[in-house]
Amino acid sequence: MKWLIFILVVIGALNWGLYGFFGFDLVAALFGATGILSRVIYDLVGLAGLYMLFTYGMWMGKK
Repeated sequence: MKWLIFILVVIGALNWGLYGFFGFDLVAALFGATGILSRVIYDLVGLAGLYMLFTYGMWMGKK
């Protein structure tokens, strides 16, 4: 499960980078700006980020 969360967070970071530097929203381009699939992807990326935030010690090898 950790690898899936990591991938979702990376997708979110890359999407934000593309949007910030070039004004391009990759998720919206692939799945439609108002599509349900885009909304689900955004939700999953957000939940993955929250999970990483609250389990920071585990991700960094701390106990």
